[in-house]
Amino acid sequence: MLKIDFESDEAIYIQLRNQIIMGIATDRIREGDSLPSVRQLADTIGINMHTVNKAYSVLKQEGFIRLDRRKGAVISLDMDKIRAIQELREVLTMNLARGICKNISRMEVHDLVDEIYDYYTGNCGE
Repeated sequence: MLKIDFESDEAIYIQLRNQIIMGIATDRIREGDSLPSVRQLADTIGINMHTVNKAYSVLKQEGFIRLDRRKGAVISLDMDKIRAIQELREVLTMNLARGICKNISRMEVHDLVDEIYDYYTGNCGE
């Protein structure tokens, strides 16, 4: 399920974090699901346990997982909506500014957002 690009400039823990978030967004990973243990995931992917631990720590800080002594890392979407909107605003602000500099129109941005949103919510082609 997780694909790590060892040739990428992006840190492995960020790739791991992003793939888990995408798994949640596409409903492949659901609220209450347990993620593999740090050791198990590190062995499966062939990476250092500290890298997995860092990814899990970031996911916990961002409100995507909780760490349970008995169950390990568990999907727990406790991030409040106001904070999520603010974080999204910050990311979109820079990306929209870059798009404007490249002459991407408002309509192209809206179409792209709709396409991506539909993909993750399963409304493709509607």
